[in-house]
Formats: sequence, C-alpha cells, structure tokens
Amino acid sequence: MKNILLPTDFSENSWNAIKYAINFFEKDACNFYLLHVTRFDNFMNSESPYVAPAESIEEVYTKSAKLQLRKLLKRISKAFSPNKKHKFYALADYNFFIESVRKQVEEKKIDFIVMGTKGASGFKKIIIGSNTGDVITKVKCTTLAIPEQAKFVRLEEIAFPTDFSFSYDIQILEPLSEILENQQSTLRMLHISKKRANLDGDQLKNKELLEDYFNYFKPSFHYLTNKKVEDAIQCFVESRNINMICMVAKNLNYFQQILFHSKVEAISYHTEIPFLVLHEKN
Repeated sequence: MKNILLPTDFSENSWNAIKYAINFFEKDACNFYLLHVTRFDNFMNSESPYVAPAESIEEVYTKSAKLQLRKLLKRISKAFSPNKKHKFYALADYNFFIESVRKQVEEKKIDFIVMGTKGASGFKKIIIGSNTGDVITKVKCTTLAIPEQAKFVRLEEIAFPTDFSFSYDIQILEPLSEILENQQSTLRMLHISKKRANLDGDQLKNKELLEDYFNYFKPSFHYLTNKKVEDAIQCFVESRNINMICMVAKNLNYFQQILFHSKVEAISYHTEIPFLVLHEKN
C-alpha cells in the first residue's frame, strides 16, 4: 500500500496534479492524503486584534479548509470511476507549510508527494520560494512535480540528467526503478558538460553503478556539451518522446541549474513535462 500526499490550495493547478496522481497510480493500492495548510505565518502576521483561545484555534483556522476538502472529495468521486484500490483522506492543518508537510510525511509514512507547479510564464518567480520549490529542496521525500499543462500519458521515455558526480544509494533509486517497470518505460541517462571532457575515475564508477542497477531496463547513455545545462536538456527533451524528467536532489547544484535559471523563456519544456525528484530517506 502506497501513501501519497497531495498538498492542495484548491486551485485548478493543484486539481490537475491530483488528477495526474490518481491516473499515475491507477494500478497501485494507495492511500491518498489531501492536505490543505492554512499558513501559520499568515496567522502570526495577522493585524486582527482578536486572538482565539488556544483550544479553538484549530477550529477557527481550519473550518473553511475542511469544507473545501469535502467539496474536493466529491469532485474526485464525480471525476473518477470507483477504484477499490484507492482510499482518500482529508487533512486540514494550520502551521508553517513545510513543517506541516514534514509532519505528515513522518506520521503517515508518505512514499510520494505529488504537487502542481506553475508553467514557464512565471516559472522562476513561482517556483523559487514557492511551496513546490520548498518541498523539492527541503523535504526528504520523493516528490513528483506536475506542471499546470501536464496531462497523464504512459511514460514512454524518462530522462535522467546526471553529471555522475555522486554515488547514489540504491534505496534512492527504487521509486524510479518501480516506475520504469510499471510503465514499461525506456530510461535515457543524460550527461551534460559545459566543455568537452572525459569522465574521471569517480564519475566512471558512478556511471557503472547506475548502469548495473538499471541493467534490466537497458538504459541508453547520452552525452551533450553545452554551456547552459537547461538549454541542453530542453533540446534533448524536444528531440525525443520524453514524458518525465527524473533527478536526484542530492546533486543540488546541478539540479538548481535546471530548475532555477533566471531566463524563464529558456525552460519552456517545463510547461508539460512532470519531473520526479528523488530524495535520500531519513
């Protein structure tokens, strides 16, 4: 049984992520936890002179969210045929957003977080400092980020950008291995360097580890030279039938070049392609 956390702000963007998650895990037995967090920092910054008694704070600040969560559950039941493998639970919390997500990840033993992201029209502005960007970089849980224009399709090809600088624990790679098997996907390992150079000894060892681990799926290895990592990935994605990009958060500097580049117009591929971020577990 998988435990999936679906943070929601009740926007159409988050609804799209929920739809993607339900379709993506259609064949898996899952507990889906719909989480809405009333931001505690907003409460603390409130100019209202009224302070509710401690025992009523939760009721006051989550009442509206609980009502909206019930409406969301009804929307799900109308949009999807009943699936005996899927169970849905509503969670309303008032807290700092990341703290609430971390708490749910620990308490509910969450395997995946699935969240929506904004498209390229405001990618850097929205992602940096946004809930999704914070979760990706600050919460140690496998996270699937769904751009607002993404529609679920079978994952024919998954791109795995890496500079082979790190050795990954097999535990980190398990979610990707499972997806490759369930979706019958092809794995495309993508190495991008800013200048043409041979891999050093450590990089070769790390490459061999990945090659051995994913050997069953017969991954292909691709090498590109480009001063701009995100440009190279966009070209690679557009030249193939890539349906998902997978990255390991451990390789954060490389990762940030891809997601957090200042030139928003250069990363338009994010508008439709989900990206999976693998984390080391605590």
